[in-house]
Amino acid sequence: MFATNCYVLATAPGEQCVVVDPGIDVVPQLDALLSEHRLQPVAVLLTHGHIDHTFSVTPVCGARGRGMGVSTAQMFNGRLEWSEPDDVKLLEDGAPVELAGLEFHVDHAPGHTRGSVMFRLAPDAQTPEELLISGDVLFQGSIGRTDLPGGSYEQMLNSLATKILPLDDGTVVLPGHGGSTTIGAERATNPYLAEAAPLAAPHRGM
Repeated sequence: MFATNCYVLATAPGEQCVVVDPGIDVVPQLDALLSEHRLQPVAVLLTHGHIDHTFSVTPVCGARGRGMGVSTAQMFNGRLEWSEPDDVKLLEDGAPVELAGLEFHVDHAPGHTRGSVMFRLAPDAQTPEELLISGDVLFQGSIGRTDLPGGSYEQMLNSLATKILPLDDGTVVLPGHGGSTTIGAERATNPYLAEAAPLAAPHRGM
């Protein structure tokens, strides 16, 4: 419905995996992908709390539905059931999180929402470049909206300056919507990064 990207990360076929941002109606595709690659989900990571990124948390985590608020359920014609998974952890800024044999680094990046976070994976033998799962902070050629409740354009510019612009140009960006890109490409063409640049520290590579 909102063309949200859902990511599945694993070290290899037949291993445990992490699911990022399971959105609306993603479960059939997700089930097929997990079956094809023989993957076992051990955790869900969320970049922020908007429903197009969290809708399928309940079936993916196996939690039993207890229902959402009336207004949200009405928006989906009463077909929505949701409950908080049994084991929920808040993630600290800069903290490493080890899941399914992968080490993620958490970057708090408010602006789209107050609780927006991004996840970085360091390069390894399989992935020579750093990966950034940016959620709705950074898109190809754009950024996430800041006019929704909890959004702040000022905070977004600060997040771009302090969390995005210092990254290596080769960092591959996996956004919450649209196609992948790189930090270098966005540094060269994204007008919002140009606006944030005067606030930024020097970046980590060319």
